[in-house]
Amino acid sequence: MSKKLKKKLLKIYKKTFRWLALILPKNKNLIVFESFLGKQYSCNPRAIYEFLRDHHSGYKMVWSVDKRCTEKFDKHGIPYVRRFSLEWLFTVTRAKYWVTNCRFPLWMTKSPKTIYVQTWHGTPLKKLGLDMEEVHMPGTNTNKYKRNFVRESGKWDVLISPNAYSTEIFKRAFLFGKKMIEAGYPRNDFLIHNNNTKKIAEIKKSCGLPMEKKVILYAPTWRDNQYYGKGRYKFDIQLDFAALKRELADEYIIIFRLHYLVAEHLDLSGYEGFMYDFSQHEDIRDLYLISDILVTDYSSVFFDFANLKRPMIFFVYDIEDYRDKLRGFYFDFEKEAPGPLVKTTDDLIHEIKSMKYQIDSNTLQAFYDKFCYLDKGNASERVVNEVFNVRPL
Repeated sequence: MSKKLKKKLLKIYKKTFRWLALILPKNKNLIVFESFLGKQYSCNPRAIYEFLRDHHSGYKMVWSVDKRCTEKFDKHGIPYVRRFSLEWLFTVTRAKYWVTNCRFPLWMTKSPKTIYVQTWHGTPLKKLGLDMEEVHMPGTNTNKYKRNFVRESGKWDVLISPNAYSTEIFKRAFLFGKKMIEAGYPRNDFLIHNNNTKKIAEIKKSCGLPMEKKVILYAPTWRDNQYYGKGRYKFDIQLDFAALKRELADEYIIIFRLHYLVAEHLDLSGYEGFMYDFSQHEDIRDLYLISDILVTDYSSVFFDFANLKRPMIFFVYDIEDYRDKLRGFYFDFEKEAPGPLVKTTDDLIHEIKSMKYQIDSNTLQAFYDKFCYLDKGNASERVVNEVFNVRPL
């Protein structure tokens, strides 16, 4: 098919979507879910889906899935439509509810009769939306990015917030003035209910990991200005693999979880049995549970991991550039981070060895009290009760 014909068909497809979205009657029991651009069965949409499935079976629930990622859904027997297919077109435009944790494409017209539930995907450390001073992402500029962000957030009918801190930021950064549900994050219900030795052993076994080794999870975020193209980001791992193996392999294994926007495929040749790439694992919640230590940088993963009250180390080799030029932070990260900040592999190894699972309980408790106080294991229920107007259990 020629480029010209593809462009023409895409234009027709988008126009058809807009037309159908406005004229088709909505199925009041039809809910479409999507997580991370259709790449995962995970996060807040998964938690809401599973709560509805288990407690309110009257809904028809369908996932929007990237055609390259359908295997995970087939494995679980989860109903889905391939993203941007003809079936997807007619399913999404008839749905009464859309539930997602990322932005939909701007061309997706939303009918006033459809309820768009935006769960978002993290408590913010780095600046978001209208709060960003400069945008360094490919295919856009600062003004265009902010204008498009507001166009999209204007379609949201409901926004989920994990805490009061996030509520204030979301209102301003997303220019959002509709229904905010400050309930904790539904995805963290899993951590609250499954933080026990039996479940941890079950997950480690299913992942093929050695049961006797302690687990270090390395889960960094992406860099806006390091990319191959729009939506495909580079990530140059700054760790010295040989030093890590030499110093830690007797006691630990390391599992990697790169951001969903990162296009890299890790080459761990020579480090088998010590390093594992779990970037494609369906849901990071499993990896949190089995990890004894989290190593991250500016990713929002540490807000969720804090619910487990386990050690965290922040590998921030580029903090000055990230803080002062790339994104900027909402609070004094160097002062309030719930764990030590390091810039080199040697310093990281030193912190792991000296930590001995002792954590600064005062710092962690203060952090927990500010950001995790709503995560009590019932966020999914609270969101479902408010959004779908069902009777509380």
